[in-house]
Amino acid sequence: MNVDPNHDHRTGSAQRALSFGAVAQAYERFRPGYPPALADLVLAYAERPVRTALEIGAGTGKATRLFAARGIAVTATEPDEAMLAELRRQAPPTVTALRAAFEDLAPGESYDLVYAAAALHWTNPAGRWARVAALVAPGGVFASFGGPVRLADPAVERAVQAARAPFLATDEIPSPDGTPPEHAMQWPGTELQRSEWFTDVRQSVLDRRLTISADDYVGHLSTISAYLELPAPVREEAFREIRRVLPAAVDLSAEIVAHLARRRER
Repeated sequence: MNVDPNHDHRTGSAQRALSFGAVAQAYERFRPGYPPALADLVLAYAERPVRTALEIGAGTGKATRLFAARGIAVTATEPDEAMLAELRRQAPPTVTALRAAFEDLAPGESYDLVYAAAALHWTNPAGRWARVAALVAPGGVFASFGGPVRLADPAVERAVQAARAPFLATDEIPSPDGTPPEHAMQWPGTELQRSEWFTDVRQSVLDRRLTISADDYVGHLSTISAYLELPAPVREEAFREIRRVLPAAVDLSAEIVAHLARRRER
């Protein structure tokens, strides 16, 4: 993997993405992992053997482990040192872990699969798809997947919204291209459909329900960027108010929305 050492990517959303390092261990503990069904979905779509993969913004390596477990040689890239250190602690020895942002990756080696797990929205949109295309082998696959973890009980959700309101209007990230939530195709599928580099764009949803303790739910919130941007005293007060209105066990809707696209053969 070629990395451009002179590229300065730490502007805008990239700076915000680097805030996760402060909570790398919490991220590993409280963020849900990815089910085997997701790997099944991606690999079935490929319609050919996937031997190599590159991950963009690997975090602590939850998706890294998913694909490495299928015998794929994964190169996991992550710009934050603390997140990368946690990834290296968790990943099997077959994984190559590199400190690099997406914008640092220079064209060179190509991969059967390039994917981003809840990380693509942190990348610079300028030239994004040309950069991705340069990393995917012709006929290979690009995959992006993730989704918000939401409270399943509407009454609990309303109570949490009221508790959060003095500190944050919302903790969700809006669609990067402004696609409304009721639109059939969501981002990044919308951009992939317009891209000259990709074809056969598909969107799939994997239902997932979780039940966790109230404390673990607050732990999960501690890894959300909207809270990380708050001053520490304000953030802790927000968590106390939210914890106060939660039941002992919290039911979550944590569906995974996956977007798949095939690199055009040229």
